[in-house]
Amino acid sequence: MDIVIGLIIIAIGAFCQSSCYVPINRIKDWSWESYWIVQGVFAWLLLPLGGALLAVPGGHSLCELFSPDNAFNITMTMLFGVLWGVGGLTFGLSMRYLGVALGQSIALGNCAGLGTIMGPVLLNIFFPEQDALSSLTLSVIVGVVVTLIGIAVIGVAGGMKSASLSEEEKKAAVKDFNFPKGLSIALLAGFMSGCFNVGLAFGADINFGSLTPDMYKTLPATMLVTVGGFITNAIYCFYQNSKNNTWGDYAKGEVWGNNALFCLLAGGLWYSQFFGLSLGKGFLTESPTLTTLSFCILMALNVVFSNVWGIILKEWKGCSKKTIAVLIVGIVILIVSSFLPQMI
Repeated sequence: MDIVIGLIIIAIGAFCQSSCYVPINRIKDWSWESYWIVQGVFAWLLLPLGGALLAVPGGHSLCELFSPDNAFNITMTMLFGVLWGVGGLTFGLSMRYLGVALGQSIALGNCAGLGTIMGPVLLNIFFPEQDALSSLTLSVIVGVVVTLIGIAVIGVAGGMKSASLSEEEKKAAVKDFNFPKGLSIALLAGFMSGCFNVGLAFGADINFGSLTPDMYKTLPATMLVTVGGFITNAIYCFYQNSKNNTWGDYAKGEVWGNNALFCLLAGGLWYSQFFGLSLGKGFLTESPTLTTLSFCILMALNVVFSNVWGIILKEWKGCSKKTIAVLIVGIVILIVSSFLPQMI
């Protein structure tokens, strides 16, 4: 029963993440770079800090975790957070050229597979005594492979969509639709976004051990990764503010209330995926396979729900029944990939 509860919690987090771009449509009179960094303050700084504090037992301080003994792990966790930040930036571009459904599908699919594999591999290089590679069991590999098959099927549906629609129909569904350009950016975004899970792997022991409940143990590492990502995004967004002369966005007092509210909502929905991942993993401790695959499961479910939003937003409007059938097959495969490893 605990495993089912854990998967449901992760699924709820995935649904929230897939919905995080909806509030952004309500932001008024701000350029992309301005609202992106403001929502990032909530998504990557304030909310992760609040989450990390849940991992601190009474009589202790969060600062105790940032001791010289943890210096290497903290540095590596934040470093991969910085790299993940590059993925976050290109992730947005992938949706610009492919739409919410297809962009998230390809980027998150790549992220799911690489993120799951890279963590144990890199951790084994630096700490071979931990035998991190032993977590990559046959069940885990099968889970990753099935996830990637599901993503590939959805990618096929995207290719069919691109081939069947006229340029006018493509632009009607996604204004800047460009499949070749979007595909290359989505693959890069997925590779760099996979660094998030690598950061979590290096920060797995940055908690108070048995004093921290299992469901909160990854929250301090999550905060370190997102802080690293915030640094990358802040540098780029402030550069764009200077380049595009959009510093004045922050002085538009008449829209601050509205924009701050929807940035908070977008940031909260985005952070929910990793808050849910931490809580969900706390219920998966009886299954080492699902614990290792939890990040992959989260990304797979993100893809499922992003395609649901894609259908709602009519990004697949005008496609043939065959294309929609292929899309649905891909979604079903991804759902199955969340449960199949436990059955092997």
